[in-house]
Amino acid sequence: MVLLIVAHGSRDARHAATVAALRARVAARRPGLRVEAGFLDFCAPRVEEVLAGLAAEGVRKVVAVPLLLTRAFHAKSDIPAVLAGATSALPGLTVRQAAVLGPSALLTAALERRLYEAGVRPGDRGSTGVVLASAGSSDPEANAVIADIAREWRHTGWCAVRPAFASASPPRTEDAVRALRAEGVRRVAVARYALAPGRLPDRIAEGARAAGAEVLTEVLGAAPEVVSLLVRRYEQAAEAAAA
Repeated sequence: MVLLIVAHGSRDARHAATVAALRARVAARRPGLRVEAGFLDFCAPRVEEVLAGLAAEGVRKVVAVPLLLTRAFHAKSDIPAVLAGATSALPGLTVRQAAVLGPSALLTAALERRLYEAGVRPGDRGSTGVVLASAGSSDPEANAVIADIAREWRHTGWCAVRPAFASASPPRTEDAVRALRAEGVRRVAVARYALAPGRLPDRIAEGARAAGAEVLTEVLGAAPEVVSLLVRRYEQAAEAAAA
């Protein structure tokens, strides 16, 4: 069986570089498991090309793991359509779509890792307000997941956690930062809930700086927790297929 990481793709070269790093780290974590990566748009190779190449080599079973943090339009529509189209054109190839990465406690741990790397100390939790800033979606279900994560995360000791979105839905990052200031929070950290650099993560950073946030994290990238989660989603799907 092959693990295929399915990424959205971006014109920003940093996106493809991040996907390549994740693919390499997943392969290193699971020696003996073949790990490939394909993109829906903008980058090469496309998912269809990867699947066609695997079928030509005689591969018969693939688990496709969406490199997505929420189950929004791409997970519900784009990826199933691409996988269905590819498999209908490739008799003998079976592709099982795994669950998206989030929500997960591992992702929350990765967010905290990035906060500490950006300068927040464990003892700062009670005096620091966090803006959980994601790309945003036109799918209300996906945005509701981000709001739920923010509510749950606050219970771990942060003085406040607010969701924010770079597109499609308010509040924007800068508005969430200013709202925390209005509540009396002195130190605000913006945690970028994004897997790879690109236009929307850059927009989050611009909003954080414009509103004067003291801390801005890097994207999650190839954090160990993300690697572990990719492997877990593959294993869950592979076990379900075997059952």
